[in-house]
Amino acid sequence: MKPLANSSRKAIQAVLLATGILFAGIGVMRGEAGIILRKAVYICLECIGIG
Repeated sequence: MKPLANSSRKAIQAVLLATGILFAGIGVMRGEAGIILRKAVYICLECIGIG
């Protein structure tokens, strides 16, 4: 297999970045950011023995 050209690599990176931003935006619009933050707080509190 031959390595990708630099321009092809940059195009793939741009598409993947745009896809990631799109999915992150959809998650924020659905309110999932709050759910993830709440779960992170619970895990953190359990780790230090408070929760």
